[in-house]
Amino acid sequence: MNSMSRNKYRIGILSMQGATEEHAGQLRDLGHEPILIKNKEMLENVDGLIIPGGESTAIWRLMKKNKLIEAVQQFAQLKKPIFGTCAGLVLLGKSQVETEEPVSLKLMDIKVKRNGFGRQKDSFEANLDVKGIKEAYPAVFIRAPYIESVGENVEVLAAYDNKIVAAREDNLLVAAFHPELTDDNRFLELFLSMVGEKSVLMI
Repeated sequence: MNSMSRNKYRIGILSMQGATEEHAGQLRDLGHEPILIKNKEMLENVDGLIIPGGESTAIWRLMKKNKLIEAVQQFAQLKKPIFGTCAGLVLLGKSQVETEEPVSLKLMDIKVKRNGFGRQKDSFEANLDVKGIKEAYPAVFIRAPYIESVGENVEVLAAYDNKIVAAREDNLLVAAFHPELTDDNRFLELFLSMVGEKSVLMI
């Protein structure tokens, strides 16, 4: 599939822990440049940021160690697009359901249920109806969270089994599943269109 954007973007992928190379491969396939983000200085030179899946607590601790928590929050305040997948969704949410150690950037007005669909053995695939994507999207769920509730400015993009699994709020996009584990680039293209919108506004 071809990217909807004709511009080449530099897209950061938070490279603390989790699936990074799969995201990088999809970005290259669409003609964009992936940048593996390991420190806050690297954030200054990217047009958008992906926070990938992995273990949310481990990612959070490494972000803290590398002084990336405030840096990512400031990145969001600049209205630069951020795409959180699986653990990335957990980290972007403002609150979490029944968790001993909340790990939250407190950026998106959503309440998240970690491991909402079960543990690793409960991984599954499902075809989703996604707002803004014409045909069913093949989603891969691995230890997936879900969104229990959303604020008034959050747009729900997809649900599975009556649970919200994708949403957008302004410059923030989240998916409970792993778009990078399929050959279908349409969800990534949705994020890249947000990067394009931001680029136009800055001209």
